[in-house]
Amino acid sequence: MKRSHLLLGAALALTSVWAVAQEAPESLLPPGFDRPAPKASQARVPASPPPAVSNAAPAGNAPRIAAEPLIQTLPAGPDSAGKPGLPANLKLPSLADIERLSPDELTELLGLKPQSDIPPAARRAMKQMGSIDQSEGGLPAGGLAGQNVSLVRASFEGNKGVLVSRWGHILLRRALASRLDVPAGMNPADFVAMRAALLVRMGEGEAARALVQDIDTGNYTPALTQAAVDAYVATADFTGICPAVLLQGGARKDAQWQILRAICAAFQGDGNSAMAQLDGAMARGVMPRIDILLAQKYAGAAGKARRAVTIEWDGVTDMTPWRYAMTLAVGLEPPASLMRGTPARYDYIAATAPMLGLESRAAAAERAGSAGVLSSAAMVDLYGQIAAQDDISGDWSARADQLRLAYVADLPKSRLEAMRDLWDSAPGETQRYSRQVLTAYAAARLPVDSDFSEDAGPLIASMLSAGLDRNAMRWAPVSDVGSQAWALLALVAPTRTNPVAEGALTSFHDIDDSEGARKSAFLLAGLAGLGRVTPQVARSFAGTLEIDLSRQSRWSRLIDQAAQVDNQALVALLAGIGMQGSGWDKMTPRHLYHIVSALRDVGLEAEARMIAAEAVARG
Repeated sequence: MKRSHLLLGAALALTSVWAVAQEAPESLLPPGFDRPAPKASQARVPASPPPAVSNAAPAGNAPRIAAEPLIQTLPAGPDSAGKPGLPANLKLPSLADIERLSPDELTELLGLKPQSDIPPAARRAMKQMGSIDQSEGGLPAGGLAGQNVSLVRASFEGNKGVLVSRWGHILLRRALASRLDVPAGMNPADFVAMRAALLVRMGEGEAARALVQDIDTGNYTPALTQAAVDAYVATADFTGICPAVLLQGGARKDAQWQILRAICAAFQGDGNSAMAQLDGAMARGVMPRIDILLAQKYAGAAGKARRAVTIEWDGVTDMTPWRYAMTLAVGLEPPASLMRGTPARYDYIAATAPMLGLESRAAAAERAGSAGVLSSAAMVDLYGQIAAQDDISGDWSARADQLRLAYVADLPKSRLEAMRDLWDSAPGETQRYSRQVLTAYAAARLPVDSDFSEDAGPLIASMLSAGLDRNAMRWAPVSDVGSQAWALLALVAPTRTNPVAEGALTSFHDIDDSEGARKSAFLLAGLAGLGRVTPQVARSFAGTLEIDLSRQSRWSRLIDQAAQVDNQALVALLAGIGMQGSGWDKMTPRHLYHIVSALRDVGLEAEARMIAAEAVARG
């Protein structure tokens, strides 16, 4: 009797909890399913097994239903008196425990968690995965299909995501987002997970999120789940991961997962349970207090369990990606003291965060533009919004006015002066190059004039930061041989019939004031990789610079071999490995030579020319 009363109470509790969660008295079941269960005397199990189900059509038009129970009964076991009953070790939750469970937790308790949240007919194949097809500018799909799994894994996991080159960053992002065949022997979901994780490390949260969204959540592996969490965090989108969180339930027990389950419960309509879970997490010290407060503020925006949460930064001494993204998600900005010295990836998040103010986004764009996260057009749009806001004043408003003059001032001289003011006021090389990205189309609009020949170098560098090589070539008549403008045009010319003479290289070397003549070495490496200098001149000038472009390493042999078999995807990944570093002082002429040469050999000559020119412009 006690057991029957307990089961009856549990059933009533389940019914009441579901009713509260749905907030609707109407039954959602088809007719007949909500009838009372038959009495025990009417529900006897037949002595003989049911007849086998036949594939033949039944008499009449009534559909045949398989004789299989919808709910499996618990195995019977003897009780203390030796009579059949429930297993002795069966632990049933108490009524109070059941009342505290959320609908998601009840579903998990009852074993009703679905294996997928997508109908079978709508599920996607896992042969090719990515967000950019080859017809849309992606790389060929079969590039990695037959490659060694260890090599593919190393090309992803061995890249820290910080590249010296803006154009190298753009190329690697394109390769990672391309729709690619899965390498033989690699789990498809893990293949996507490694690509998404690298995109996150590069600061490309939007691209990583698009990549993980290409996979049905029912096919997520632990690695892909973590990569998806990181991608959604990188875009300050803490509800985007909820389908995977709700589907996997208690599969993970780590702190992030516990907080995400509470947040998803709140946006699922169970705000009281969500706040109770977060309060419990605070009491247990699952995460630092500031992180729980931010999560409570975020979750409190959903449902009926609204709660005023005050964010207190006292005692907080560091910033984490999770904390930063959560701060942005609740409409706040972290204290400036916590952002000093943070990695560039925080600026990459901020530059594309729509919830941030325009001034904060413009400040972040100073690094995001030079890295390749933002395009020239995106930066111009950002400053255009600043110029249109009457309530924005100060430095950013002044820069927006300067940019307007760079584009539309009546006199070409005034436009050039506005560009020069933007470049020269930058606090460092990274910010200066970012502003050259900003002015790329303004530079392309400037008429060619011999009076501007001294500024031809930075003007051409600005145009090339956005890939405007044909506009840049207009400046060839006023670019003296041996100048930086000449060097850049020698590298980016779409076609060149005559090789560069050693005398011209020597003239450039004579005025090269870069550390260790780095720009001269990069110029030689780029020209040699593009086949625009004879082997004899290359060897002679390399001797003058005391560099050796022919020395081989395991990496150089791999990228050369990938180029020989015309594998664009593998060349792009290996080029990304070779371009890692915080600045061009970390790049060697030998690495640049092999990268430019390999890209040219596989048909990516435009990218090869832009990377070589960027090296000389920024070296």
